[in-house]
Formats: sequence, structure tokens, C-alpha cells
Amino acid sequence: MHTKTMEGLTGASMSMKLMNTPLRVYKEAERRGDTAVMERAMGYVGDFADKAEDYQKVTEKGMKEDAKEAREKAKAEQENAIQKRREEREELEKRIAESQNEDTDIVSISERGKAALDEKTDSVQTGADNGISAEKTVDAVKMEPVIYTKTGESVGPEPGATLSVSV
Repeated sequence: MHTKTMEGLTGASMSMKLMNTPLRVYKEAERRGDTAVMERAMGYVGDFADKAEDYQKVTEKGMKEDAKEAREKAKAEQENAIQKRREEREELEKRIAESQNEDTDIVSISERGKAALDEKTDSVQTGADNGISAEKTVDAVKMEPVIYTKTGESVGPEPGATLSVSV
């Protein structure tokens, strides 16, 4: 709460409370029929009412300033959130670019695979069977699956192990 708002509320409250005393004096003077005291008391009541009204204006100004500060704060928070989202998006784009630029894996073909490939391409190029049927050539290319470790060593499949791939 803004200080002007607090000042206005407390000032108006005190003025209204202080207005009760001259109002009570006015009522007593009215019962006695003393018009001079009544006029003086009403003058004090009017002064306190004017002060309460002035404090009400101060309260309204303070409330406007509070609303303005709240709008500015909300706008600053919104801008901070937008900036944070931009930074997160840029970081994500940077990570995506880095992952696309990373080194690719290298595939090497074993000597047995090269030999089988050479035999297959020779028979296809010459158009001759060389006495080897197509089934035998396919069987030569089909070998047991080999798994490579991070160090590049080949490891055969474990006996009785089944592979399943889920995408």
C-alpha cells in the first residue's frame, strides 16, 4: 500500500472521529437553545468535514499511484518472462545446432564382408554365376549379428538372447 493511501485513510478516519465532539456540543447547545455555541460547533464540524474530504483526495491519488505501480510491475514481470522464454529458446536452438554438428559415427566393413561384397559385385557385373547360386551368395552376406562396444571391440550375441527394438 502506498504511503499516500495510508495517510489519506488514517487522516480521514481521524477527522471523522474528531467531528463527533463538536457535533455532540451542537446537540447539547440545541437542547439549551444557545445559537452562538451551535454556530461555533457547526463551524468546527465543517472544518473537520473539509479535512476529511482533503484526506479522501489524498487517498484517491495514492490509490491511483498504487494502481500505476501495479501495472508497471506486471509489465516488468511480463517482459522478464518474455526475455526468459527467448533465452530458453535460444539455448534450445543452440543445443539443437550442436547436436546436428556433432561428429558422426564411422562404419567400417570387416574383411569377410568386403570379400562377400566383392564376390557379389563380380558376379553381378560379369553376369555369370561362377557356379555359385544366388542363395549361397545371400547366405555368405548374412552373418551372425555383431555388436561393437565403445572401444571398437566386437562382441557376439549372448546365447539364448533375443533382441527387440521398440520405436
